[in-house]
Amino acid sequence: MDYLSPYLPVLVLLLIAGVMCLAISVLASVLGPKRITLIKESAFECGSPSTGDPHARHSVKFYLVALLFIVFDIESVFIYPWGSLLRDFNGEGLGWFAYFEMLSFMVTLALGLVYVWRKGALEFNT
Repeated sequence: MDYLSPYLPVLVLLLIAGVMCLAISVLASVLGPKRITLIKESAFECGSPSTGDPHARHSVKFYLVALLFIVFDIESVFIYPWGSLLRDFNGEGLGWFAYFEMLSFMVTLALGLVYVWRKGALEFNT
């Protein structure tokens, strides 16, 4: 038990959080108002009534732009710690190997962006 004793406060915190979530959900369903009206049941988006078919298909370019956003978002996740560790305060750094590895990573992503751009995937004609 000595090995697990430092984790006892974390367990207590998780139990309290679980009980609070359960209690709030139960109290909201028991004490909350239950008047269902036509306005409450209608769908809306951003405060405006929705128009058009809710099951309409999106363009493939929509998904492509979403995937590109994820790719470049993940790129920033990799670049930030690399940049902070490239040269730290006491002169030690990751070295030239890490520099060229990140350079090859960024060149690969840039080539992918140029390819997508040339294919016209970033141009929307509405």
